[in-house]
Amino acid sequence: MGFGLGIDVGGTWIKGAAVNLDSGIPAGAVRRLRTPAGGTVEAVADTLDRLLSELETQAPLTPARPIGVAIPSIVRNGVAASAANMDRSWVGLDVRSFLEVRLGRAVCVVNDADAAGLAEVRYGAGQDVPGTVLVLTLGTGIGSALIAGGRLVPNLELGHLEVGGCKAESRASAVARENEGLGWPEYAVRLQQYLQHVEFLFSPDLIILGGGISACSSEFLPRLSLRTPVVPAGLENSAGVVGAALYAAAGREAPALP
Repeated sequence: MGFGLGIDVGGTWIKGAAVNLDSGIPAGAVRRLRTPAGGTVEAVADTLDRLLSELETQAPLTPARPIGVAIPSIVRNGVAASAANMDRSWVGLDVRSFLEVRLGRAVCVVNDADAAGLAEVRYGAGQDVPGTVLVLTLGTGIGSALIAGGRLVPNLELGHLEVGGCKAESRASAVARENEGLGWPEYAVRLQQYLQHVEFLFSPDLIILGGGISACSSEFLPRLSLRTPVVPAGLENSAGVVGAALYAAAGREAPALP
């Protein structure tokens, strides 16, 4: 498959790399620039332009292959329908067309959790797992990606499910645990309740837990009891970058894995 460019736009950092699409391994170090304060469209585009200039020196790239850009937003046909930890100017913007003009390159835009999910199923903890894989990223909120039969079901916002009378991510995200000073046993109880709910709704064959908290999985995974196997993510912080590059290589809005 060769190499592709993937960029992951977050509320704090914008990360990117040239990715070997056969192995899922970045060609060099994942580079990052701080997300401009406020996260306005124009300021982020300027930062992407600078990052892209650095990344194009990492590996031989196919000029016609689009750049993959993962953003913290519901994305429909390249248009952002929400904005998490970013300026409201993103909402309703045709991000794909806007970035193609600003960057002078073809662009594919994808939700950041969807990008991470695609990467985990193609190269990470979900590799070679048949059936339905649910990837949940536990961070500031809860991101979610569902891949069924190798095909992404885009824009699932499962962090917004109501569990116990509250939005799930307000109780079971990594930031909720930190803000409330929860110990691992208390946090595991909340996570168990949430995971049982999504397990009932989707009956996945595997649940993958990502986000920075996955590095501490030994503290809470043994305390969980579900019918579905639950494992930590394999690609850690590079998943969004790798998934964005993979998504662009597929070149479709809800791609099957190439």
